[in-house]
Amino acid sequence: MSDHNEQQSVADFDAFFAEQNEPRFGATLRLYGREYVLPTSLPLLFTLQMERVQNSSEPDDIRRLLASLFGPKALDEWADHGMTDRQLGVVLLWSAANAREPGCLSIAEAVELHDEQEADRQEGGEGKASHPTPRTIADGSGKRS
Repeated sequence: MSDHNEQQSVADFDAFFAEQNEPRFGATLRLYGREYVLPTSLPLLFTLQMERVQNSSEPDDIRRLLASLFGPKALDEWADHGMTDRQLGVVLLWSAANAREPGCLSIAEAVELHDEQEADRQEGGEGKASHPTPRTIADGSGKRS
């Protein structure tokens, strides 16, 4: 096989992704005096970790999830400021939705959505399809109308 034929048979995703991967930035949020600019698409690590975090109370799971969007020290910084689990849930819902489509979910809507999900969980209705989970927000299938 000649060098020319070998080169043609290789699908060069490195080159393709480099062309497609122009820096793009989405929604910005301010939290505890610091601004965070969300990417315009969710990092793979965030999407993979979302399911684990939903069912975990382990700080390391949450730390890994947040690091993919906000940097490795975000959880510790936010905890130092007294962030509650409710506040964290609201930030995650808002961030996951607005990374994909800036402006699609307001803070007030994220609060309402979080509280509805918590009420469903407390009533034993975790499987209800009527309210999207952070995971469905993250994958775009649970966007509110």
